[in-house]
Amino acid sequence: MPVKILKVGNNRELKRFVEFPNELYKDSPYYVPELFGDAVDTLRKDRNGAFEFCEADYFLAYRDGKVVGRIAVILNNAANEKWGQKAARFGWVDFIDDAEVVDALFATAEGWARERGLKEIQGPLGFTDFDREGMLVDGFDRIGTMSTYYNYPYYPKHMERMGYEKDVDWIEYLLKMPDKKWEKAERVSAIVERKFGLKVVRCKSRSELAKRYGHQLFALVNECYSPLYGFTPLTGKQIDQLIKSYLPFVDLRLVSLVTDKDDNLVAMGVSIYSLAEALRKSRGKLFPFGWWHLLKALFIKPSKRLDFLLVGVKPEYQSKGVFAMIFNDLIGNFLQMGIVDVESNPELESNVKMQSQWSEFDKEQHKRRRAYKKEL
Repeated sequence: MPVKILKVGNNRELKRFVEFPNELYKDSPYYVPELFGDAVDTLRKDRNGAFEFCEADYFLAYRDGKVVGRIAVILNNAANEKWGQKAARFGWVDFIDDAEVVDALFATAEGWARERGLKEIQGPLGFTDFDREGMLVDGFDRIGTMSTYYNYPYYPKHMERMGYEKDVDWIEYLLKMPDKKWEKAERVSAIVERKFGLKVVRCKSRSELAKRYGHQLFALVNECYSPLYGFTPLTGKQIDQLIKSYLPFVDLRLVSLVTDKDDNLVAMGVSIYSLAEALRKSRGKLFPFGWWHLLKALFIKPSKRLDFLLVGVKPEYQSKGVFAMIFNDLIGNFLQMGIVDVESNPELESNVKMQSQWSEFDKEQHKRRRAYKKEL
């Protein structure tokens, strides 16, 4: 049967778009689904603050009435202006191992971009860096994380067959926890604290964290991440959404904040318990019983594995030992909590400064993912 490509036009089709990977990867032990409700909200124009500067359409591939692929196409005007380019992004891309299906999906995405006068297409990328990005090209036998895509090994082969080339790679580390605090980190931390008048701050509640440092935290993200590939600054509306969505669920022991004498945030490290197994058991859905798996993973019997979500230091304090304050603080908590290992999550292979922070860890670089590009 021929492949038919249809644009998502209503909420029922949008839910089908989000649900497709759960069917495609139902037999994979490594796939971690998105939280269904969050994925739907991200793709809805009335729920996602990124639509202040983005436009997007979503397409499903059908064969004989059955969904066999999906792709989102995004025009991020802010990113194009920031990086001086005329590019479309593709993301949320999944497909069966069938060249006809893949070609039809990407022909649709490329045609969408040409209609808007764009000169290239790149991805997988989302609206912003807080969406999943990068196609897995190595590490297919490792379980994913809540913030990363999983895909089968045939995906990159189809990309190369269609003439897509590497744009950038991200690498990921699995960091083994030490059995005691590092004397070097303690020593450097004490020196940096005295020299620059910095301090590690503690919040007594999540509400205090949100009210006192929520906006500062994401403003620091905008400042620290600005030079990184494809980054788009978060708007005030997006920051409000992120504060509401994420900060109420963090364990305060997994958050390290460093401030100056005026209580201005200069560095942060934010991690979360791995939700990979909970999301797999719930298939990414809260109902009817998925909420229990997530509640258990967050508050009752957390995983001994963590995911690093955010790590950043203000540019003027980088390479001055401030990272030592963050990790000295966090590792002490990790040891008390019995944490075994930590997923670094994706970091650009060119970000040598970030990778140097893991030098003291027993680590394994165990995944690699790629953004592709193609001139139109």
